[in-house]
Amino acid sequence: MSALTLAFAGHAIAADELVIGASLPLSGPLAGFGAYQKWGYETAANDINKAGGLSVGDKKYTIKVVIRDDKTDPNVTASNTETLISRDGAVAMLGSCTPALVNAGALVAERRKVPLVSGCDPLGAFKSVRKWNYAWVLFFDEGDLGTAPFRMLADLKLETNKKVAILADNGPDGRVVGGQIWPAAAKQGGYTVVQSQDFPVDSQQFTSMIGQAKAADADIALVDAIPPQAISIRKQMVAADYHPKLLDMEKGAEPEQFATALGPLAEGVLVGGYWDPSFPYPGAADLGKRFEAETKQTQSQHIADSFTAAQVLFDAIAKAGSLDREKINEAIAKTDKTYVVGPVKFDHDHTSRIPIAMMQWQNGKAVTVWPKDRANGKLIFPLPAAH
Repeated sequence: MSALTLAFAGHAIAADELVIGASLPLSGPLAGFGAYQKWGYETAANDINKAGGLSVGDKKYTIKVVIRDDKTDPNVTASNTETLISRDGAVAMLGSCTPALVNAGALVAERRKVPLVSGCDPLGAFKSVRKWNYAWVLFFDEGDLGTAPFRMLADLKLETNKKVAILADNGPDGRVVGGQIWPAAAKQGGYTVVQSQDFPVDSQQFTSMIGQAKAADADIALVDAIPPQAISIRKQMVAADYHPKLLDMEKGAEPEQFATALGPLAEGVLVGGYWDPSFPYPGAADLGKRFEAETKQTQSQHIADSFTAAQVLFDAIAKAGSLDREKINEAIAKTDKTYVVGPVKFDHDHTSRIPIAMMQWQNGKAVTVWPKDRANGKLIFPLPAAH
């Protein structure tokens, strides 16, 4: 291709360059997630570029992923998305992480009629915002996540006193999982919720609510909080000498930063998951190895949904044979393929569901312990009484 450039809002874009935008939490409380997504998006683009570029009609394009830091702030996500579209010339968008951020960017993309594909946004929280036309999400469903601990308890026949304490933040998914799904699943399973308490997403002091859970003798503690709060809650549980038999910490216990910050205190903590390199999907084992070799960090499931979201978008652009956003959007709707994260096929709500598994931190690594047909390790139960 020639080195001709196209002027776009005062910026020069090479004629053979295809700009894809992404606003990610590279700083702030969710920076751990954003780092995984950045790697997944850029790696998917680099793979295509190294193979000669993306074929769109009779042209080959080099994919340029332009990433802006949303600082874990939905207002910045919205602003970044507008900038990426209007100033950076993004043909399409890849999403941020968590409902607050993904939905904020998706609303801007929707208004601008620009396709956006994302993982990292529980499906119920995504679907509750509006009827989407240009935004697409592949991730797990909160109902699957919320019932998973109870399904695991029943399937593995784990003995507890059936008393449950629920501590959940008041963010979008915290309200759904902690306020609705966990209590309903507990009741259905014959468990008694002895404590259910929510808290602001910026809380740091949890001693009182932990004391109540201990006084109520809850063998099962369910927590939904972002990483800094999850880390604080775990430390304060140990300080209060509260040792439930089963501790499930959703959202906050996902990234490696959780285990790194807590060391031995992370041992035995559970978190819902949806991907592991051992799963039988094309390229799964290789993706995990590549991440660890390149970053010297432990792999995370978020590399898989982000890598896949990018691949879904790139495949759709190729199938559209055009950079026309309407045609790209139509091609995304027709996605029906198994990727590294598993099968992807969008329904009428623009969502594709990834099945849930239960992961447990063991010796600094997230091990899949349930369901049995996906487990690559044995559940540690009861939770070690860390000190």
